[in-house]
Amino acid sequence: MKKRPADLAINGGPPAFAETLHVGRPNIGDRARFLERAAAILDRRWLTNDGEMVRAFEREVAAACGVPHVVAVCNGTMALALACRALGLTGEVIVPSFTFPATAHVLEWHGLVPVFCDVDPATHTLDPDRVEELLSDRTSAILGVHLWGRACDVERLARLAVGHRLALLFDAAHAFACHTDGVPVASLGDAAALSFHATKIVNTFEGGAIATHDAALAARLRRLRNSGFAGIDRVDGVGLNAKMTEVSAAMGLTSLESLEVFLEANRTNYAAYASHLDGLPGIRLVDTGTSRAYVVVEVNQEVSGISRDHLVEILWAENVRARRYFHPGCHRQAPYAERYPDAAARLPVTERLAEQVLVLPTGTAVTPGDVGAICSIVRVAVEERQR
Repeated sequence: MKKRPADLAINGGPPAFAETLHVGRPNIGDRARFLERAAAILDRRWLTNDGEMVRAFEREVAAACGVPHVVAVCNGTMALALACRALGLTGEVIVPSFTFPATAHVLEWHGLVPVFCDVDPATHTLDPDRVEELLSDRTSAILGVHLWGRACDVERLARLAVGHRLALLFDAAHAFACHTDGVPVASLGDAAALSFHATKIVNTFEGGAIATHDAALAARLRRLRNSGFAGIDRVDGVGLNAKMTEVSAAMGLTSLESLEVFLEANRTNYAAYASHLDGLPGIRLVDTGTSRAYVVVEVNQEVSGISRDHLVEILWAENVRARRYFHPGCHRQAPYAERYPDAAARLPVTERLAEQVLVLPTGTAVTPGDVGAICSIVRVAVEERQR
C-alpha cells in the first residue's frame, strides 16, 4: 500500500525499517575463504611486515588499477600523506573543499597550504577553469578528488600540471573499480591514493594504497611506510610505520574475489533508484561512476519544496541513515574557517552542493525492495510539498 504523509514515522507512523539501513554498510565476501586465509596467517606466524598476503593483495590491486606499482598501507589517509611526502610537495596545493576533511588535513599535517577550489556543478570534481585562476608561483601540486568514483577532468588538469611543472595527485578513495573511457580511474596522474576502509566497495577492514606508474616513486613510498628502512638495518630517511597487516590484506583478497557480486548489487540498486525517483520534482540523481558505489541525489528546495536537511530527518525517523556529504565544506571547518573567512565567496558551487547533496544506502546490505521503500518515503515527502 502506498504511503501517505500521515504514515511517515516523523508524523507518528511506524518506521519503514525495523533494522537500520546505513550508508556504507560493509560488503562481506566469502567468510569461509577469509577464515582459511586467517588460519594460514596464524600458521605462518607472519602477521605484518610485508608478508605473503600483502604482496598478493598489492599484485591484485595493481592489475585492477592498470598500474605496475601499488604500495599497500594502513589506511587511505596515510596513503595520501605518504604520496605527498614522496612527491616532495611544498608551498600551496590546490584542492577541492567539497571532499572528506582528511584530504585537506593531510596537507595541513605536512605544513602545506590548501588552496580551496570550486568544483564542476555536474560532476562535483575540480573545475579546471577555477584551478587555473588559483595557480601561483607558490603552487607545487594539484590534488584532485575523483568524487563518487567519477573521474576528474584529468586531461585538462594534466595540461595545467605539465605547463606549470606541478605534481598531479589524486584522492581516489571513491574510485576503486571505476573506469573512464575504459581506463581505470586509479591509473591516472602521478599517483592515486586509494581507500579500503570498511565503507568502501572493497575493504580490508581498514586500509589504503598508492597506485603509480613511477617505479622510483613506489620505492620511496615503500621506504616511507616502513620507518625509512632501506634494508634490514639501514635507514636512509625519515619514515613512518604505515604498513598494512596480513589479516587486513586477507580481507582485501577475499573482497576482491566477490567484487563482481558487489558491483552487480550496486548497479541493480542504482537502476532501481533511477526508476523510482524519475520525474520527482527537485530531486536529481547524480552520475556516480561505473562502480555505482554511491547513490547521490541533489535536493533542490526551490523546486521540490523540501530542504535536504528536513528530508534527512524524515528518512532517519524511518531508520534510513541517509547522510549529508560533504556538509559543511572543508573551508567552513576548523582550522580553515578561521584562516580563510572569505573562502565561501569564491566557492559558490561547493556552497550549494553542501546544502543539497544527500547520500542514500546501497551495497549488498540493501535490496531493490529496500530501495523501493526508501524512494516511496522520498516521494511522499516531496509530493506532500507539491500540493
